[in-house]
Amino acid sequence: MNISRKRLEEIQNIPDEEIDTSDIPELDDQFWANAKMVTPITKQAVSIRLDSDILEWFKSQGKGYQSTINNVLRTYVNHQQKTSK
Repeated sequence: MNISRKRLEEIQNIPDEEIDTSDIPELDDQFWANAKMVTPITKQAVSIRLDSDILEWFKSQGKGYQSTINNVLRTYVNHQQKTSK
């Protein structure tokens, strides 16, 4: 999601007491009883050759394009693992 710098500043300047959190459920004991610790997967720097138009498209999506590429690849791998079982 892309957000303009102006809109981000507007959001950051909203006082806490003006933020409506009524639609956010409370985290009760049941939530914490079922919570699991998630350890992030370590990332590794690599060099990869991509078609220039593909790379430019991801870059045009804004900051974090490398993470987006990683997420697309993870989704593909997860799908392949599910369908190959």
